Amino acid sequence: MTGSRHAARIAALMVVAAALLASLASHAEVMFNDGLRYIGQAQRIDQGAWKDGLLKAVDHPMYPLGIATAHRLIGGETPQSWERSGQLASAFAAVLWIIPFYLIAVELYGGASAWLAALLALVVPLTGHVFGDVLSESTFLLFWTWGVWTALKFLGQGRFVWLPATIGFAALAYLSRPEGLLLPVALVTTLGAVPLLRSTRMNWPRWWRAVAFLVIGPALILTPYIAIKGGLGTKPAIARLLGTAPKSGAKAVERQRPLVEGQSTATTYLIAVREVSTAIKDGVTLPLLPFILAGLYFSWPPGERSRAWMFIVFILLLGFLALVRLHATGGYCTPRHAMIIVYPLIALAAHGLHGLVGKITLPGRWFGLDEGRYEIGPALWGVLLVGLGLFYAPETLAPINQANAGYRSAGEYLAKQVQGDERTVDLTGLSLFYASKPGYTFEDLHAAPGDTRLRWVVVREAHLRGDWPYCERIRELVGDRAPQATFPDNPKKGQAKVFVFEIEMPVARKLTRTDGTLLSTGVT
Repeated sequence: MTGSRHAARIAALMVVAAALLASLASHAEVMFNDGLRYIGQAQRIDQGAWKDGLLKAVDHPMYPLGIATAHRLIGGETPQSWERSGQLASAFAAVLWIIPFYLIAVELYGGASAWLAALLALVVPLTGHVFGDVLSESTFLLFWTWGVWTALKFLGQGRFVWLPATIGFAALAYLSRPEGLLLPVALVTTLGAVPLLRSTRMNWPRWWRAVAFLVIGPALILTPYIAIKGGLGTKPAIARLLGTAPKSGAKAVERQRPLVEGQSTATTYLIAVREVSTAIKDGVTLPLLPFILAGLYFSWPPGERSRAWMFIVFILLLGFLALVRLHATGGYCTPRHAMIIVYPLIALAAHGLHGLVGKITLPGRWFGLDEGRYEIGPALWGVLLVGLGLFYAPETLAPINQANAGYRSAGEYLAKQVQGDERTVDLTGLSLFYASKPGYTFEDLHAAPGDTRLRWVVVREAHLRGDWPYCERIRELVGDRAPQATFPDNPKKGQAKVFVFEIEMPVARKLTRTDGTLLSTGVT
């Protein structure tokens, strides 16, 4: 296949990606909570607090730098302008990500499967709802995927020139998210296994130079940053994963569900394996899972791609083990945490689907027979792709974070109601952001009860009813008051009710506690 044809396909896929993300971003209900941290870091960078914004922040700086740059282009000082800047920075990286992802699929499976791999990666719900949000994954994956591609080129050609590019992209991936270090680790592990098989061995002098370069290069580039930052990352999850900090408490806020008292270590890890597998399955989506096996069938034996396949296997294995450790120590793992595993599997599923469809033989140029060669024609590909699009469309095109849409309305309400130096409690911080008002979130909730300026509490129904310690504190703050306002007025299926309480109001209605649950016509 010619380079111009590859370029045309990539350009078309980038147009599809841009259109999808523009549509989703314009219909986003609210940003994900993590976006508040990235925007806060970008604001510090924008204000010139470089040391704090680049080196001392919890999150790594590449994506916040992107937000600050996008904000300089967009302008404005409203919360919405910063939110749009975050979406633009994320979407811009996502559109560029199509290029290396397509090239990786070409390297592993050839051009015939590459376009389908990129298209399927775009239509699964995970992609749009992460890349259209204010999250760092697209920036990370842009550099990570380029690094994987250059590593594949080195393993395939053995040319040393590809290694500096791999290390450079790995460093940029690490400066986006800590898991970027998995890239050189996976490549070094691959080189360690290469001599074990006759089909994967390479020239010994070249092998030694590559290993030395991959060990010394990242150390020289990243050690100063790691030293200034005080570790591989300042996120608590990294310390827990590395074992330098204790695992999360049984009812820590980050846990997806409370840890059962007395649960054995073996049980904890078995649950972690199950939850990580579920996250990967949800990211890939159930309809594509059977085609992964077909992809393996059509890819075997790997032949001249043996070293490349070994590298991909180590990425999947190391990524899976890291996620299991993340869940075992922190109690959470979602599909967006598993994206370095999800996308290689989607590409493999695309190869399997393309191989199976290629077995179909029908007469007619548009249905299969073209100049005496039997292969599926444009008409059948069109039917297949339209069918896939219709299947994924309802979830893929659903507004981002629709479940928590009430927080934006609650923020608009607070902007009008909060007076002077009054403070608000909102565990998520979302309504505080949209209202541009100060208050308390998960991190400093303990200080809220002693603040005489505290007047408002914004909380969704699950936080009123839950058994987590912070839920009990919210119930203590709210007492038996009725909500002053509820958003949305008529929630759609799956949308949470968000309540605004004015805690100095006279009690309007009593709430009845039944089995630890608050019940009231004003709350339920």
